[in-house]
Amino acid sequence: MHRFLNKLYINVYAVCPISIKKRREGLSTTKNEIMRTFELEGKLRENLGKKEAKRLRREKQVPCVLYGQEENLHFYCDFEAVRKMIYTPYVFLVNLKIDGKDFQAIMQDIQYHPVTDMPLHIDFLKTYDDKPVKVNIPVVTEGFARGIREGGRLQVEMRRLWVSALPKDLPDEIKIDVTKLRIGDSYRVSDVETDTLKILNVKSVPVVRVMVTRASRSAGGELLDEEEGEETSAAGGESEENAEE
Repeated sequence: MHRFLNKLYINVYAVCPISIKKRREGLSTTKNEIMRTFELEGKLRENLGKKEAKRLRREKQVPCVLYGQEENLHFYCDFEAVRKMIYTPYVFLVNLKIDGKDFQAIMQDIQYHPVTDMPLHIDFLKTYDDKPVKVNIPVVTEGFARGIREGGRLQVEMRRLWVSALPKDLPDEIKIDVTKLRIGDSYRVSDVETDTLKILNVKSVPVVRVMVTRASRSAGGELLDEEEGEETSAAGGESEENAEE
């Protein structure tokens, strides 16, 4: 009987996925670590133009630009140094050293070759301690969702969140505890708890949710049919007994 009620709950909740306010209040965001830093050296470009950029790429150098100052800096850096920064899911605060001068920046944009996937050009934005910057931060889930035990499937809808914060407050990643999520529950942008970040995504959009699976839905339906059959048989037996009396 307990198995029946549990499966029946799953089936009904899948049909009517209404999040209960008390359960949503139990959602939590784990405290995040400060963003990682990356050391990168570059050299100022003496000549600009497409021809010069192609020459640099042939020599395994990547053309770059540093924005955010009165005058943009055009420089280049070694591909082997850059690859450790770009072929990774992490976001970095980049400590740039260009011809002996130090700058702190974030990678704002990157262009790849459509066939080889090699970086063609990288844009950096200089950061300032007192000015917020906007950046996409990776989302990481923690825990084992209760809804998975009930037969559901965890689905991450947003792999990154668009945030604004001071450089010192930028996290390495945004960790979301999904332990309390049941089938039909979702963790929305508005549920992300943070004092130092401003989340720029639409508040109502789900970041992660527990989806009902076909197997859990059919299992609930089969048990429901079996229970109804047993109740019908029992009712028929009682009617026969009354007729004999």
